[in-house]
Amino acid sequence: MPEAQNLHRLDGRTALVTGAGAGIGAAVAVGLAAAGASVVLVGRRSGPLDEVAAAVAQAGGTASVRPCDVLDTEAFRAIVAGLDRLDILVNNAGTNIPEPMLEVSEDHLDQVLNLNVRSLYLASQAGIRKMLDRPDRRSIGGAVINVSSQMGHVGSPNRTVYCMTKHALEGLTKAMAVELAPQGIRVNTLCPTFTDTPLVRRVVDTDEKRDYLYSRIPMGRLATVEEVAAGAVFLASPAAAMITGTHLLVDGGWTAQ
Repeated sequence: MPEAQNLHRLDGRTALVTGAGAGIGAAVAVGLAAAGASVVLVGRRSGPLDEVAAAVAQAGGTASVRPCDVLDTEAFRAIVAGLDRLDILVNNAGTNIPEPMLEVSEDHLDQVLNLNVRSLYLASQAGIRKMLDRPDRRSIGGAVINVSSQMGHVGSPNRTVYCMTKHALEGLTKAMAVELAPQGIRVNTLCPTFTDTPLVRRVVDTDEKRDYLYSRIPMGRLATVEEVAAGAVFLASPAAAMITGTHLLVDGGWTAQ
């Protein structure tokens, strides 16, 4: 077991983060790099990824850019297969199309299911295969972090599909954790509440919407991306060496009510 001051360090580890070009994914990538990991940034557009890589470098970390849509399974598999090693996989890419249940089209249903569940499952297969390339994986450990949501633990109007996918991630994570524990790979979910990102600011665009959200969060504010990223660094680190098959709620108390 590392000394206490090193429990949250990730030196010598390689982490891959999907959806790393903005918001929570970008903050997680910067946080992992700050803890010593070499970070692989995956996202659809190279421009935003380059900006995140520059922020990592400015903070003294190391990052490489791999533009890829995670829905392109073969392209993602090729990226992972080309890595020298992989120790941490953060499945962050996801989407939401808020709308009443009776207005959800088959196209919207497929979009959210394919990105939030199917692509994550296939990305996990590729990442875990790469982790298991190392014969010493059991001793050095590995971590998969599935970015879920507080909505994986509650229900919400106009979010039936999103809630369905995030509840699916919670079950998948438990099953993965049990199956992969003998190989030394831990699997957990990270579950944020509404987080202060450009996307959320565009959705929460009136005083009424903001006041409603704040009233549901006992801490009385949105989470910051840095607070969510800190949870990811913890789950990836030796400090969480005995934590698998569970969830870390970064929700300001939303689900405690």
